[in-house]
Amino acid sequence: MRDPSPLHRFDAAVQAFILSRRALGRAIRLDEYVLRRLRAYLARAGYSDLDAESFERWRRRLRHCAHNTQVDWAMMVYRFCRYRRRRESRCFLPQRWTLGRHRPYPLPTPIEADQVRRLLAFIGRRPSSSSAGRALPHAAQRLAIVLMYTAGLRRGEVARLRMEDVDVETGVMRIVSSKFHKSRWVPLSPSATRELRAYLRVRAAFVPHTAHNTMLLCSCVTHGYTVEGLGSAVRDVMHRSGIWADAPRVPRVHDFRHAFAVAALRRWYEEGRDVQSELPKLSMYMGHVSIASTTYYLRLMPAVVALASQRFASSCAELIEGGAT
Repeated sequence: MRDPSPLHRFDAAVQAFILSRRALGRAIRLDEYVLRRLRAYLARAGYSDLDAESFERWRRRLRHCAHNTQVDWAMMVYRFCRYRRRRESRCFLPQRWTLGRHRPYPLPTPIEADQVRRLLAFIGRRPSSSSAGRALPHAAQRLAIVLMYTAGLRRGEVARLRMEDVDVETGVMRIVSSKFHKSRWVPLSPSATRELRAYLRVRAAFVPHTAHNTMLLCSCVTHGYTVEGLGSAVRDVMHRSGIWADAPRVPRVHDFRHAFAVAALRRWYEEGRDVQSELPKLSMYMGHVSIASTTYYLRLMPAVVALASQRFASSCAELIEGGAT
C-alpha cells in the first residue's frame, strides 16, 4: 500500500547493507547505483517501503535493459532484501526463482590485427585541429584501443588509469583495484609503449601541468573519460570506420580483450609451447580471479581450436591411423 511517509526504514536498511558489503571487501559501486535507482522510483511512485507490488513495477521499468542486466539488478535487490530479512523478519523478500536466469552471452567476435591497423589508420585520418576539442579525444581513443588490444586491459581499467599509474620509461602500467579488487602491474609491448609516449606528447600540448585533471585518457582539457563515455566513443569509431560494414555484427569493445587472449594462445600453439603451463601467466597478466576464467578463451574460438586439433593429430597420428587393436 502507498504511504506518504518518507523512506526512512528503507534508507537505514540500505546504509547497513552497504556498510556490511564494504566491511567484507566486496565491490559495492553497482549495488549502490541499483539501490539508488530503486529508491528514486519508490519516492516518485509514493511508496514508503519496498514490497512485492513496488518491486514488480520497478522490474517492469527495466524491460528496456538487456535480459542479463535485468537479472543482475533483480539479484542485487534480492541480496539486499535477504540481508534485511535477518534483521526484520517481516520485510519483503522476493522469491529467488521468479528473478530469472542468465542467458548465454554471445560469443566474442574475432578481431584480426589487420582490422586493428585499419581502425587506427581511420582514427589518424579523422578531421583534427590545433584545439583540444578533437585532437585530444582522438588521441585518447587511439591509445585506449591499443591498450585493450595489445595488453588485454578491460575498458574500465583503461578509463580509470591516472598519470601516476604510468611509467613511460619502463613501459609499465599499474592497474589499481580493478575487478574483484585485484591490482597488478602490466608491462607493455614496445609498440604499445611508443603509442603511449606519442599520446602523452599530445596530452601535454593541451593539458597544462597546473590542471587538476590527473586522468590519463582525457575527453577534454579538464576531464577524463568515464567508463561509459570511453566505451561509447570507441563503439562510435568502430561503426564509423566501416571496417565491419559487411560483417554479421560489429565487435563489442570488450572483444579487443578477447582478441588479445586468443592471439597469445594462438602464438603459444604455433610455437609448440605447453599452453596449459602458460595459462597461469596469462591469467595473472589479465587480472583474472582464477585460471578457470582464462580457460574460457580456449573454448569455441576457431583459430585456437584448429591449432589444438592439428597438434593432437600430429602427436597422436599413429593412434588415429592405426586404430584400436
